[in-house]
Amino acid sequence: MHRAHDTDEMLKEAPDFIPPTLWPPNRPDLNPVDYKIWSVMQEKVYKHHMKNISELQERVVAAWDELDQRIIDAAVGQWRTRLHACVKALGGHFEHLLYHISCTYVIAKYRDINTNGY
Repeated sequence: MHRAHDTDEMLKEAPDFIPPTLWPPNRPDLNPVDYKIWSVMQEKVYKHHMKNISELQERVVAAWDELDQRIIDAAVGQWRTRLHACVKALGGHFEHLLYHISCTYVIAKYRDINTNGY
């Protein structure tokens, strides 16, 4: 398992946190920052040419500060659906299943609304 040493040290100070032995392997398709948030930030960060690393750092911080909370909420909200798709695909590639799972959810909600009147 690869983990940054600084992260391990920081988490030693948070004893109630999930222990590193229980951390899942790196799965960008299950990490909200990787599958949604960073792409939104990239559009802002790389919109114009940068002169140096300091400017890159400034832009990343500014993009994060300006990030709409609704984008973060939506990305986190997708996590359970993505996790179900990953399980259905037995841990393999699953993004092709997301559309089907979303449609199934919408149909079930529609039926519930029509059956129960809410």
